[in-house]
Amino acid sequence: MIKTILPALVLGLTAIASTALPAAPVHAEDQKPEQIHVRGSIVSYSGSALKVKTRQGETVDVTLADGWKLASVANAAVTDIKPGDFVGIASLPSADGGDGALEVLIFPPAMKGAGEGSYGWDLKPNSSMTNATVADAVKGVDGRTVTVSYHGKEKKIAIPDGTPVVTIAPASNDDLVAGAVVFIPAEKAASGPLAHQVLVGKNGVVPPM
Repeated sequence: MIKTILPALVLGLTAIASTALPAAPVHAEDQKPEQIHVRGSIVSYSGSALKVKTRQGETVDVTLADGWKLASVANAAVTDIKPGDFVGIASLPSADGGDGALEVLIFPPAMKGAGEGSYGWDLKPNSSMTNATVADAVKGVDGRTVTVSYHGKEKKIAIPDGTPVVTIAPASNDDLVAGAVVFIPAEKAASGPLAHQVLVGKNGVVPPM
């Protein structure tokens, strides 16, 4: 099942990353739908529809696109981050320079390169998302600080105690129960959010991104 999950998540993350790129003149028919993130808990699930109560308290109806894919997250640890791993780290600028992580996602090897880069994120005001490769052993994991590289650039990110660290795991439609926490990268449509993939929390693990 994980093999069918990964390509869809790659496409979703890449699409999200593209929203951070400078806009170029395009024809109207070439414009891509605006990307939005839905974070909250499931109210109900039926067929091709998810009703979600967002963290802002709003209830939204998410339409699930044909061929949509589902995955979950599993707990990991800072010590699981190794040089050469591909990670996605949401972070905030810190007072002493550099960034401090809000969460860390360790991608499976098959997803290496998904949405590579560093761009604005909406987890918290002024936050960013960096999808990058953990640098070599000399500059890699040093205590609770990790140096990552992307597109020839490097970025050092501190990982404070208590920062959620997760990885991608399989899920089934049976996990889409009322109260389950979801993260949904979606397209903004006239009828509401349109999702090609859903990340659901299970066994007490909440998608932290």
